Amino acid sequence: MTAVSAVAHANIALVKYWGKRDGALMLPATSSVSLTLDAFRTTTTVTLLPEGAPDEVELDGVRLEGAPRTKVVRFLDLVRSQVPPELAGRGAGVVSRNDVPTGAGLASSASAFAALAGAAAGAYGLDLDRRGLSRLARRGSGSASRSVFGGFVRWNAGDLDDPVRGDETSYAEPLPTAPDLDVAMAVVVLDAGPKAIGSREAMASTVATSPYFPAWVEHTELDAAAATAAIAAGDLTVLGEIAEASAMRMHATMLAAYPAVRYLAPASLEVLDAVAALRADGVGAWATMDAGPNVKVLCAARDLELVGEALALAPDGARRRVLLARPGPGLRTETLP
Repeated sequence: MTAVSAVAHANIALVKYWGKRDGALMLPATSSVSLTLDAFRTTTTVTLLPEGAPDEVELDGVRLEGAPRTKVVRFLDLVRSQVPPELAGRGAGVVSRNDVPTGAGLASSASAFAALAGAAAGAYGLDLDRRGLSRLARRGSGSASRSVFGGFVRWNAGDLDDPVRGDETSYAEPLPTAPDLDVAMAVVVLDAGPKAIGSREAMASTVATSPYFPAWVEHTELDAAAATAAIAAGDLTVLGEIAEASAMRMHATMLAAYPAVRYLAPASLEVLDAVAALRADGVGAWATMDAGPNVKVLCAARDLELVGEALALAPDGARRRVLLARPGPGLRTETLP
C-alpha cells in the first residue's frame, strides 16, 4: 500500500490573519506575515487503503470520531476530487502526531493541515508544486498555507473581487530576508488546554459584529507591506513594533465583537508588562498573541536565553513554562517503503 509521511512546523503570525471573506474557500480578508518555528511540529502519515474502505484517522494514538474526524475526511475528499477515479475510490489511513498543544492558540492547525496536505497529496499522487500545496493546505486551515514554507512567510490575500481568481491567487510564499536578520521567539505557555471558543467561530463573530473590523482590514494590509519591507531590510525593531501592534489591534477588534471575544487572561497582561520592562531595560523584545492566552515574544537570537529567563519568572515568584524557538524549515515529505 502507498504511504507517505510529512512533517510540517507551526508558524506564528507577526501580521495577523483574523477574518475570512469566503469561508468555503478559506480566503482571508487580508494578507498576513509569519515566522515558521523549529520547536513545534506535526508528523502525519497517510496510507492508501483498499477501494471502498472507510477513512481511519488517528491523532496522538487516539482514533478520532465525530466532528474532528469529519474535518479530516472533508479534506481528504478535496484531495480525492482531484485524482483519477481508481485512486479517488480508495480510503486513507491517517496517523498524526502533534508536538504542538492542540487548540491552545499555538498554531496546531497550521502544522497539522500543512502536514496532512503534503502526506495526502503524495499518497494520492497529486502532483503539486509548493504554491499548489500552500493553496491546498489553506483549505484545511488558513494559517496552514504558511507552514508549507520555512522562515518568514507572506500569505497573500489574493484577488478580492472574484472567488475563483481569489482561490488561484491566495497562497503563501517565502519572503526575501536580510542575511543578518537573526531572530528567535520565546513562547510563554500560560494555558495549553483547548480554547473556550475556537478560532473559526471567533473569527466569524468578529467579522459579523465588530465595528472595528473594517479598520482592522485596512491597517493589516498596510502592516503586511511594512513588515515585508522590514524583513528584507533586516530591521528587527520595525518588525517587532509592527508585530506587537498587529496583535493588540486583533485583540481589540475581537473585544469589540458582540458578545466580546476575550482570550486575554490576567497572566497574559503580566507577560505583556514583562516584555515592556525588557524594552525599558534596553532589550529588544516584542510580544504577539494569537487566539489564546499564550504570549510569544520576538527577539534577536543572541537575546533569546535572557528573554526566556526574564519571562519565566512570574511576579508571585512562580515559574512560567517558556519554550525557546528559532526559525524552522518548511514542509518535508517522504514516501515510505
